[in-house]
Amino acid sequence: MNQDTLLRIGELAKQTGLSVGNLRYYSDLGVLHPVKIADNGYRYYSLDASQQVAFIKKAQALGFSLEEIKRILDVRDRGEIPCQLVQGLLDQKIEDLEIKIKQMTLFKAELEEYRDTWHSNPTPKPKSDEVCPLISSVSL
Repeated sequence: MNQDTLLRIGELAKQTGLSVGNLRYYSDLGVLHPVKIADNGYRYYSLDASQQVAFIKKAQALGFSLEEIKRILDVRDRGEIPCQLVQGLLDQKIEDLEIKIKQMTLFKAELEEYRDTWHSNPTPKPKSDEVCPLISSVSL
């Protein structure tokens, strides 16, 4: 492949709006593959590399980690369609979010209890070793 038909990492960074450091990181993780690394260390990418970066950004916007994106790309690179993996990962993300929402709802209720209790009782004077008696009153 002729170097004239390849993108240097700086050119790819301009096209995608990502920093050169981000692109190197993606490359180091194996989610973006340079077509060539020259003797001087320059990384060269195919002309469709900006589409690959767009895919990575979209996958991240859906909550996929770079490790999960690598798994998806690895399946594709084996010649398989990774949609079943994507659906499974998405199902797991939804389940994880449901658990987090329940935990956060319980935590919010706990904080509201503290707030209501603290509002209805006068603030005690702090002991000499206390920063705030309200927080000191919380049991762990």
